[in-house]
Amino acid sequence: MGSDRTIKWFLRGYVLVLFGFIFLPIFASLVFSFNSQRFPTVPLGSFTWHWYETIWNDPDVWDAVRTSIIVSACTSVLATFIGFCTAYTDYRYSFRFKAGFLALALLPPTIPLIIMALAMLAWFAKIGASGQVWSIIIAHTVLTAPFAMAVIRLRLNQMDANLESAAWNLGASEWTAMREVIVPFVKPSIISAMCLTAAVSFDEFAVAWFVSGLNKTVPVIILEIVTGNIDPQVNAIGTFVFITSMTLVIIAQVLIMTREKKDASA
Repeated sequence: MGSDRTIKWFLRGYVLVLFGFIFLPIFASLVFSFNSQRFPTVPLGSFTWHWYETIWNDPDVWDAVRTSIIVSACTSVLATFIGFCTAYTDYRYSFRFKAGFLALALLPPTIPLIIMALAMLAWFAKIGASGQVWSIIIAHTVLTAPFAMAVIRLRLNQMDANLESAAWNLGASEWTAMREVIVPFVKPSIISAMCLTAAVSFDEFAVAWFVSGLNKTVPVIILEIVTGNIDPQVNAIGTFVFITSMTLVIIAQVLIMTREKKDASA
C-alpha cells in the first residue's frame, strides 16, 4: 500500500514538472507581453497594453491573421474529409497492398518538416504555383490529414461492425447508411479532427515559411519580427497564437472525452 502511494505521488510530481517545463516559458511570454520594458528582464516594468495596441494597429499582422485563418479553416475541412475517407477505407475494406496504402497515408508526419517544405517548394515552383494561399492549404492538408485519419479511425474502432450491415439489410443504400449510420456515429471525431488539424495548421511554421511567398501566416511574421530585433510585440502575437491553438485542442479533447463517457454509460 505504501509503495503504491509513493508511486502515485511520484507520477503526480512528474506530471507537474512536465507541465511546468512546457508551460512556464509560455506563461513568461504572456507576462512579458504586458511589460512596459522592451527587454524581458526582471524586475518587470509597469503594466501596459502598448504591445497589444501595436499589433492591433499593424496591417501586416492583420493580413497574416487573415491568411492563417483562411489556411487553417480550409485545411481543417480538406484534411478531415481526406482523413475520414482514409479511415473508412481502412475500416470497411480489405484489399491487396492495404498495408502500403496505410503506410503512405500516415507517412507525412514522419518526414522532417524541412524536407517536406523543400519538396513542396520545388513542386509548387515547377507548376508555377509557389507563393499562393492555396499552396499553403495544400501543403498543410498533406501534413495534417494523417492526424484526422487517426482520430476518426479510433472512433470507428468503437462502432459495432454489424450496424452498417443491419442498415443495408433494412433497405438502406450504401450512401444512406453512410449518411444515417456512419457519419452520425463519428460526428464528434470529425469535429475533433477539424479542430486539431486547424490548430496544427495555425501553428505550423516551416512549410508555410517556404511556400507562402508574400502571403505570410502568423508564425512566419513572428519570425520576421524576431529576425530584425527584440520586439515585445512578439510576446503579444505569441499569446494570441497560443490561446487560439489551445482553445481548438481543448474543444477537440472535450468532444472526445464527452463521447467516451456517453458510450461508457450507454
